[in-house]
Amino acid sequence: MANTQRRYTSRSNRPNKPNSTNKILNVLIGLVLVLIVITGGFIFLGNDDAEKANTKESESEVSNAQNEPGATGVPEADESAEEVGSKEIESDEEDAEVAKEEAAKAKEEEAKAKEEAKEKDEAKEKEKESEKEDPTTGGTVTSTPSDDPIVAERVVNTAWKPVGTSQSGEHTSVYSEGHVDWTEKLQAISYTTGLSADNMIVWIIQNGGSPQKSIGVVSSKNKEEKYRVYLQWVDGEGWKPEKMETLKTLDGAY
Repeated sequence: MANTQRRYTSRSNRPNKPNSTNKILNVLIGLVLVLIVITGGFIFLGNDDAEKANTKESESEVSNAQNEPGATGVPEADESAEEVGSKEIESDEEDAEVAKEEAAKAKEEEAKAKEEAKEKDEAKEKEKESEKEDPTTGGTVTSTPSDDPIVAERVVNTAWKPVGTSQSGEHTSVYSEGHVDWTEKLQAISYTTGLSADNMIVWIIQNGGSPQKSIGVVSSKNKEEKYRVYLQWVDGEGWKPEKMETLKTLDGAY
């Protein structure tokens, strides 16, 4: 009975090894948890910094992208194509404007050349008319433009001849209507102008600067034809036309 009690007492006094091991395990587990918490904190903080860095980098890239070609939403190649197209349109418009100006200039020069050619043709025609052969008498008619404001042109015909006379002896120029000399003056004027006696208004017949010279101003009855005729007396042959002026107006003609 006594031995049994000692054996029991001996077992209860042995060191508790499992309890020591448990403590060590608990400590290690605690350290692991602490490490896990620390590692998790580092990971969390690292991810947060990375996200901020990525956000800043993205903002920087966006800002740079806005300043780069194509930032307007149009690809860079398309923008270049638009610029080239715009320049080509401007160049085409400039070329069209230049072509238009050149065409207008050419048209103006052509019109000027035509006008000059027309003037030359008219001058040649006038020259031909001024020196043409009179179909009736075979004389040469010379027509000269005048600077006189009331005279359109001066005409001389080399075929004009004295109209004849019934007067004899020494000639005296008479300016009385109905006198033979007056009548012969009218005949010479009609011969020169082509106006018949029944289609002629005699405005004046006056001395032409000497006893044997006379000047007559006449017109058709409708006053569309107006003339001033210069006559020279030829002894034994009558009054001969020297010159005829086609008048623009009768005002100041006599």
